[in-house]
Amino acid sequence: MGTGFSKRNTDQMAELTVFTPTYNRKSLLKRVYESLLRQTDREFIWLIVDDGSDDGTEEAVKSWIREGNLTIRYYYQKNGGKMRAHNRGVKECDTPLFVCLDSDDYFTKNAVNDILETWAKARDVRRCAGIIAHKGSDEEHTLYDARFPDHADTTLKSLYERGFDGETTLVIRTELLKQNLFPEIPGETYVPEDYVYDRIDRRHQYVILPKILTVCELVQSGYSDRVDLLRQENPTGWLLYYGQRAVQTGWSVRKLKYASHYLRFEPLVDRKYRRMQSLPLLLRLAGIPGALILMLKRKL
Repeated sequence: MGTGFSKRNTDQMAELTVFTPTYNRKSLLKRVYESLLRQTDREFIWLIVDDGSDDGTEEAVKSWIREGNLTIRYYYQKNGGKMRAHNRGVKECDTPLFVCLDSDDYFTKNAVNDILETWAKARDVRRCAGIIAHKGSDEEHTLYDARFPDHADTTLKSLYERGFDGETTLVIRTELLKQNLFPEIPGETYVPEDYVYDRIDRRHQYVILPKILTVCELVQSGYSDRVDLLRQENPTGWLLYYGQRAVQTGWSVRKLKYASHYLRFEPLVDRKYRRMQSLPLLLRLAGIPGALILMLKRKL
């Protein structure tokens, strides 16, 4: 494990950790660093979990630590996938707030200031999980030109059910993430992120911040193939996700869809995980026709 702190140590006063998981993204990571240097408010900790890079990432991060412009924590671990890196970041975090900034994204210059100003008004709101804001294709345009349906407090799931079709930047209370870590499944490296977010949605809501905090590049080529590969290589993660979704969703076509996908993955998964996330008998029976259709189409 490698750990580094800058000379400008704000650990005692920072409320926000900006978390970046990375794997062989040295060239892109520099853009993240530069966007953090441009922040109008630098009262945050940048926590990097290096998931086994061998491209000189560690040397680059150590050089930024020596510059002393930001408080940086760096952890190196054997490659195990983003979910394990995320869990490590959450465990190492000791600030009240946690936001993930992927190595191929970057922050708008007022992102940290916008987060902290919004949180100052929301931190005492009962059942507040954190903040939902936009992702943008640039600093002026949201991804897919999406707009939040309203500015009321919301769960993440209900936001999409009310018609939102963009992507979000999620700033979450660290204590909630510590209580809802991703399952670490031997031989698998991926669990859909909504598995954790759905668990937080059960008892908490987010404050909407209708601003772009994160800029990311859209890469659509090969997207379907990548998703298909993730499903094939990580059946347990998908079973846990679909089972939880099926149980939590009200009776609807969507609920039956989730149940059908669960049953399709079930034969591929160890029994102990099937017991961890099982379906009630009625829901299991209702999902069988859809599962048979998926099987005939050779889809998961």
